[in-house]
Amino acid sequence: MRIHVTSVLVDDQARALDFYTRVLGFTPKHDVAVGDHRWLTVVSREAPDGVELLLEPDVHPAAKPWKAALVADGIPAMSFQVDDVDAEYDRLLALGVRFARKPADAGPARVAVLDDTCGNLIQLLQMKSA
Repeated sequence: MRIHVTSVLVDDQARALDFYTRVLGFTPKHDVAVGDHRWLTVVSREAPDGVELLLEPDVHPAAKPWKAALVADGIPAMSFQVDDVDAEYDRLLALGVRFARKPADAGPARVAVLDDTCGNLIQLLQMKSA
């Protein structure tokens, strides 16, 4: 068994697609109309046949309060691994990305937390060399 698709709840699919592709660098995989919304997934350029991230509309009544509670407590909705958190922080900062947490050491990792513009905090994680 392996993970095939996982979701991030977004308040605007078009804005999410722009941010996750143009800014973060993911590649669109599927874009299928489903009623008023879309089955809209992106993948890592490094693993185009890997796990898909579904940019899922936050239309369920529990979604917005849940997302707001996570953001209020500073809890990321998900984590993306990068090779160099500091370099990624500098690159994204230059693109105007807002960070909730600057790069910092956290045990065996170095992390930073960004605002995805769609109601979520996203953690960037770099595992430290042993």
